[in-house]
Amino acid sequence: MAAADPIHQFEIHNLFSLLKIGGTEIHFTNSAAFMFLAVGLSALLLLGATAGRRLVPTRMQSMAELSYELVADTIRSTAGEDGMRFFPFVFTLFMFILFSNVIGIVPYTFTVTSHIIITAALALLVFFTVIIYGIWHNGLRFFKLFVPSGIPALMVPVIVIIEVLSFLSRPISHSVRLFANMLAGHITLKLVASFVVMLGSLGFLGWLGALAPLALTIALTALELLVAFLQAYVFTILTCIYLSDALHPGH
Repeated sequence: MAAADPIHQFEIHNLFSLLKIGGTEIHFTNSAAFMFLAVGLSALLLLGATAGRRLVPTRMQSMAELSYELVADTIRSTAGEDGMRFFPFVFTLFMFILFSNVIGIVPYTFTVTSHIIITAALALLVFFTVIIYGIWHNGLRFFKLFVPSGIPALMVPVIVIIEVLSFLSRPISHSVRLFANMLAGHITLKLVASFVVMLGSLGFLGWLGALAPLALTIALTALELLVAFLQAYVFTILTCIYLSDALHPGH
């Protein structure tokens, strides 16, 4: 029954102890292990692609170049050329989320981005980067973000309240969108795959009946690959839009 449990795949397990602070023991978990794996694989792709650059790119070099151009074009189209100063930050977020999402599709692995604590940490990192850089770069002009130009004076208090609430809700929508999509997709995939195992255990007729859920499992896996990329891209483009506010408040 544990294999058919769609929630079991999201459990965090302690792998080994790192240190003890007071009465609290710090452990290295499967979540941390797969975060290191995502960072390692993305670094391997980029370093491997740039180590022996060719005029006619290899597949690995093409993937690295396409990833670079995708993020660079997204920044330029949303935040302008000034936004390229954030390229290392945005590109790192994109690659980490993309590899975390894709790794989680492999059976018996762990989906880091299916935990709200991870996606919330990433969203809050973007949120505080916007605030700190926005105030440092623009001073008090940053707060023009909450007062759009051209509105009647009587409407200013209402608009300011709405804009502040909208700004404060950004980390929530930013994190929940990624978390919810990855969680729901993996639960659905696990449930459908479990039907294949359950029907297959019934013998020959069961295997015949399992062909339909097996085909659906393959189709859902392909869909999850698409969702893994789209969710990484959506998180990235929203990050670029928010960073644009730090660069050009009030526009």
